[in-house]
Amino acid sequence: MLGVDYGTRRVGLALSDGLGVAAHPYTVIDAPGAAARIAEIAKAEDVTHIVVGLPTGLGGDEGPSALGARALADEIRNIVSVPVALADERFTSKIAERALLEGDVRRRQRKERIDKVAAAVMLQAVLDKPGGVESLDDGHADTSDV
Repeated sequence: MLGVDYGTRRVGLALSDGLGVAAHPYTVIDAPGAAARIAEIAKAEDVTHIVVGLPTGLGGDEGPSALGARALADEIRNIVSVPVALADERFTSKIAERALLEGDVRRRQRKERIDKVAAAVMLQAVLDKPGGVESLDDGHADTSDV
């Protein structure tokens, strides 16, 4: 599975292991042209599902970033043959930043890594959820507890 952490400048990517048990940071790509690059990576890595993180507020409200994530998911759906789902990604960047701080990663390196680590945090939450990616709705965020 491929996890996608949407951003207006950068998009973080994470991959699960072959068993779908653990998520690992993969890379960060530029936002312009991200859908095409994601499609290339998905094909090269034999990805079976793509999960795009949907940034929502505490109350589940969606702002401009959520609209961008939805648009990216739609664009990806139009060019890949695997299912593309949305998953709640509240707090993933904060969790990723805290993990990098605890790992004593320097500020510059944190900035370079945070997006792919946030993608891994979001993807791991999906993997840990009962039913995994199959529990997600195709096109709607599951905002219950991911």
